Amino acid sequence: MLYIMGFYPYLCTAFTQLGCQEAACWAIKKSMKKVDILDRKILRVISVDARRSFKEIAEQCGVSRAAIHQRVVRMFERGTITGSGYQINPKFLGFGTCSYIGIKLEKGSMYNSVVQELMKIPEVVECHFTTGPYTMLIKLYSRENEHLKDLLNNRIQSIPGVNSTDTMISLEQSIQRNIPISVEEVDEDDDEVVSDVPASFGMEE
Repeated sequence: MLYIMGFYPYLCTAFTQLGCQEAACWAIKKSMKKVDILDRKILRVISVDARRSFKEIAEQCGVSRAAIHQRVVRMFERGTITGSGYQINPKFLGFGTCSYIGIKLEKGSMYNSVVQELMKIPEVVECHFTTGPYTMLIKLYSRENEHLKDLLNNRIQSIPGVNSTDTMISLEQSIQRNIPISVEEVDEDDDEVVSDVPASFGMEE
């Protein structure tokens, strides 16, 4: 049996490299530790305005500034908070076309090598390993259709392992928001005992 929560991200990487998508998703879910009430209070404040100081957050949450600092650092380390900063509107930088590209690979096990090539294309801002008709789904910004065509024909479709692509251009983004953060009682169990590793993954208790 596995007891160490920090071991799951390594399992996720290993499963992905082996092309075991279901197993990778399982490892990701297991790596997500629950957040307690104070964590949720902090997250609810900074999700509305990330510019709030630790002092302001502490006053709103009713704890010391040091406690807020420690919690935020811990949530960064856990991966609960994945980044901070300002969101930039790509249109003001000349990137007026937002597209989603469904990519089919020759083999799912080629995912990691394809991701490495996609990372060399700065216009690609998101990449997801998906179920359904596509092996992966990426989001990219282009200046106009001609730029998009060049990215598709000369950059993405030329990557070894890419079998085909389907392009969906976003005409308008109507919703962009964080998931709702409720402050409720949560079951805190730091030492989760794991015994439900699917047998099909070839792992023994």
